[in-house]
Amino acid sequence: MNDIFDRLVSFDGTGELLTLPFVQRALIAAAVLGLVAGLLAPLVVARGMAFAVHGTSELAFTGGAAALVLGIEVGLGAVLGSVLAALVFGLLGLRQRERDSVIGVVLAFGLGLGVLLLALYDGRASNKFGLLTGSIVSVDSTNLWVLAACATVVVGTLVVWYRPLLFASTDPGVAAARGVPVRLLSPLFAVLIGLTTALAVPAVGAVLVLAVMITPGAAAARVSASPLAGTVIAVVVAEVALLGGTVLSLGPGLPISGYVAAIVFLCYLVCRLIGRVRAG
Repeated sequence: MNDIFDRLVSFDGTGELLTLPFVQRALIAAAVLGLVAGLLAPLVVARGMAFAVHGTSELAFTGGAAALVLGIEVGLGAVLGSVLAALVFGLLGLRQRERDSVIGVVLAFGLGLGVLLLALYDGRASNKFGLLTGSIVSVDSTNLWVLAACATVVVGTLVVWYRPLLFASTDPGVAAARGVPVRLLSPLFAVLIGLTTALAVPAVGAVLVLAVMITPGAAAARVSASPLAGTVIAVVVAEVALLGGTVLSLGPGLPISGYVAAIVFLCYLVCRLIGRVRAG
């Protein structure tokens, strides 16, 4: 047991690894992803779209698997798969009572197709495993440019549409009555989720996208009711989890997803404790 723990928290060679270009690219990717995920997470929680994020991540996995089979950039495949899923969720599941069933149908199809595509792929097994759990070496220069472009689109859209999105997320009925284009914002926000989910898949894998897309927002909601403060807290939690998880995974040479999930969960527990102390 001690040997397992020692391996999990090993820092052997971490300092040297931090000087390597591929590690530095991974840290840049983690920082960008932390910013974008932190900005979206409170809105995702407010809109009750955790299941949509899960469904979108599965379709990002399918797009990445298709890219492996076709021999194209995995990041581009993940983006295409997740955006397609987001559009389907946004257009077909506009009503709350329809959303879960639509997501479930598309998720099951996409996951089955993704598994079939991975079975058809004859390349390295590490590429298959990386789609599910994330891999630090998966972030190359091309992925970094794709990430930067997608992050720019997401942040730019939030700058323009943040107030209507927040209004539609907290009280869609009143927002529609006030003239907010709720039906337009639903697929728009779904696409933003799709893009961010696609960015997260190479880093943390399709299995644990929820860790960075949901938990920071849920943690922030425990300590602040202010949209601005909640967003800042969510960004900080996402950054700490992603950057910390990346650094902690270097010494053991293990997938970063487990470290990211553990850190963000600890942050959530701390925020719950703070919220309970405040309420009591």
